[in-house]
Amino acid sequence: MRIRVQLPKSKWKRRIAQFLLASGLLVFLVGAGTFLYFWLSFSRLIDSRMSGDIFEHAARIYASPAMLAIGSPATVDGLVAQLRRFGYSDANEPFSTYGTFTVDRNALEIRPGSRSRVGRRHAARVEIEAGAVKGLTSLADGAPVETVLVDPPHITNLFGRDRTKRRLVEYSDIPPSLVQALLTAEDRRFFNHPGISILDGFRVLWYDIGIWTGYRKGARPHGASTLNMQLARSYFLGGDMTLSWKRKFTEAFLAVELDQRFSKEKILELYANEIYLGQRGSFGIHGFGEASQAYFGKDISQLTLSESALLSGLVRGPNYYNPYRNLERAVGRRNIILDNMVKTGALSEEEAAAAKAEEVRLASLNVEASSAPYFVDLMHEKLLARFSEKDLISGDFRVTTTLDLDLQRLAAAAVRDTLKEVDERIDKRYARRKNKPPKVQVTLIALDPHTGAIKALVGGRDYNLSQLNHAVTPRPPGSAFKPFVYAAALGKGLYDPENAITPATTVVDEPTVFVHGNNQEYSPGNFGEQFYGVVTVREALIRSLNVATVKIAEMAGYHRVARLAVAAGMNPRVMPTPSMAIGSYDSTPLEVAGAYTIFSNYGDRVPVGMIEEVLSSEGDALYQRKVESTRVLDPRVAFLVLNLLADNMNRGTGAGTRARGFYAPAAGKTGTSHDAWFVGFTSNLLTIVWVGFDDYRDLGITGSAAALPIWTAFMKEAVKLPAYRGVRNFAAPRGIAFVPVDPLTSQMATPDCPNVRNEVFLAGTQPRDLCPLHRPSVLRRFSRALSGALGIRPKAKNDKKNDENPEIRQEDPGVLRDNNSPKPPGKQPPERM
Repeated sequence: MRIRVQLPKSKWKRRIAQFLLASGLLVFLVGAGTFLYFWLSFSRLIDSRMSGDIFEHAARIYASPAMLAIGSPATVDGLVAQLRRFGYSDANEPFSTYGTFTVDRNALEIRPGSRSRVGRRHAARVEIEAGAVKGLTSLADGAPVETVLVDPPHITNLFGRDRTKRRLVEYSDIPPSLVQALLTAEDRRFFNHPGISILDGFRVLWYDIGIWTGYRKGARPHGASTLNMQLARSYFLGGDMTLSWKRKFTEAFLAVELDQRFSKEKILELYANEIYLGQRGSFGIHGFGEASQAYFGKDISQLTLSESALLSGLVRGPNYYNPYRNLERAVGRRNIILDNMVKTGALSEEEAAAAKAEEVRLASLNVEASSAPYFVDLMHEKLLARFSEKDLISGDFRVTTTLDLDLQRLAAAAVRDTLKEVDERIDKRYARRKNKPPKVQVTLIALDPHTGAIKALVGGRDYNLSQLNHAVTPRPPGSAFKPFVYAAALGKGLYDPENAITPATTVVDEPTVFVHGNNQEYSPGNFGEQFYGVVTVREALIRSLNVATVKIAEMAGYHRVARLAVAAGMNPRVMPTPSMAIGSYDSTPLEVAGAYTIFSNYGDRVPVGMIEEVLSSEGDALYQRKVESTRVLDPRVAFLVLNLLADNMNRGTGAGTRARGFYAPAAGKTGTSHDAWFVGFTSNLLTIVWVGFDDYRDLGITGSAAALPIWTAFMKEAVKLPAYRGVRNFAAPRGIAFVPVDPLTSQMATPDCPNVRNEVFLAGTQPRDLCPLHRPSVLRRFSRALSGALGIRPKAKNDKKNDENPEIRQEDPGVLRDNNSPKPPGKQPPERM
């Protein structure tokens, strides 16, 4: 018999209530624990990413100070943006130790601070009119000044291993038009939602269902991510785009926590610096600061409404809406954003119409002009030789470089425009061949010849296609090496005047077999197998004769030539062989450029450098460049070579520079090996150009045909800039004698010599005998003696006093007097090696 015990209904309800309460409590505890776990986990993630430097590319890179002169292109907004990027503040804002500025209509008063690179002596009032500097007045004494230095423009921030480029901006830097366009395109309720927007999520889900069902054919799916969620994905989750509930949950959780911990302005600032906006060559463009430079070549503060809308449109598909690939598609996306801004009340219809009508002016794809990527790459390597990668990323360094952005723009333009001429020559050369060569590569380096500071550097034809820096790639310099042969030879007169080699010394240019080492034979040839018989040292250089140059090296001693080249900074593995004399041993263009400073500096070599100063975040100097020159060559010998190189520019293998319209006093030398070279310098700028193939094949055209045109195109514009305008003649040091000689005999010219040249010598090595071919007759000597007795001085062809004192010396015929000198007549002779 079963006995049933029935509980009262009240007890059942109590048990159920207890169970439900316990279950609810358990669920609450588990949920709270889970929430707390994720909150703390994501808090640690946020703390780790937001501690110290928010972005890893914190080292800011600056160019050298810019020079303003009357007529220099400038705008008030542009100067203000540049000063702000360096750290200046408005006079009405909290004081900055970098400096302050005051805007007064079309004028700007600049007051450098204690941490300025240019110093307080450059405090000035800059008046601007019609896009150019109209007046410059010193704030110290109110006097007008010719030039003013302005603290350097910002180039970029150092990129990391992933080759990201980012230009950090603050929220106050972002123009309101860009904020409005971005929010209209990506997150209209940004300032009202708590980090996630459920309403927008349902709206986008409904839109995407229409696409999946075929109702909206051809439409692109929309995302439901707020700016907070996009920032969480990109900055904290590494850009993971997998469509999973776990990833979406993580994004949403982080988005809410970000909204709780930071202001909307700070979140928008982080977003504006982090968002990916396209690719430029091997660089990923992150942030609107970098994008404004990459796409429009201007600071973010200068963006127009139309440009702001176009950049905002890139967020949804940086490659799909890339204006360089499909401008029509990018403009269409821009117009949609402008129309939506009208709907939200951010714009009037008239403002939107005006923005749509604005012409899209994209920056040149040639990134060399504004970003100098090869320069920055090389500078990064130099920094890593002194600082660790960790320090560069986290140290908030301010790195001031030697780069002159005005020169860099000219260098990029010269390479871009003149390479077309070189391409045409090469296309003709290979027109009938089946195997077409690749595109030639190029490098252009411009230095301050007295400090070795690199002012401009183009390391290749197109950084987008190849990041190989040809400025530091070893190649045989060919005839560009020859000046070191002549320097070693002419220096012999310092210690052996009786057997001195002078510019008037003669050698025989003819086919010759040179024996060296263990009876090794070497038989160089001249270009076109042309030989000129008896030639002077001067003629051997300006005609770039190979056989004559090897003979001169032999006379000087191969070891002396090699030691001089290495001391000047050329490849230390140069061997004392006959082939060395015509540049057969590799050196990098940067080494060759640095070695040529011994001629521009009258024998002193200066080290090549590109970093002026590295400051810590506190303003302490971690590194400062010091120029310490080294005496390599006697100043008198350096001047002799300089004189020969100046003559070469006027009537030798470098005369093409004059034919192309470059008339400033200059000295230079071509070079041809597998490649084409040209090295030349004025009193304040030294430039080298190399052209060749990456696969080491023979270029097939000379330095005067391939490298010289690029050099000339650059230098013609460079000497117009205020910093490089005052080109001077090369003055002779003491101990130099100018003597009129007969070119046929290399002896002192007589009044009867039909052709006379003023030749240059080391004092004590000049000829003492009169020309034996043109001695005056007995009757003429009697006539002159009688005129002398009567006090009558006959007019002579060369009636100038010869003196070793440079202050009263004869004028040097190998140097032009001014920038308006006439174009030298005649063709340039061919050269090889």
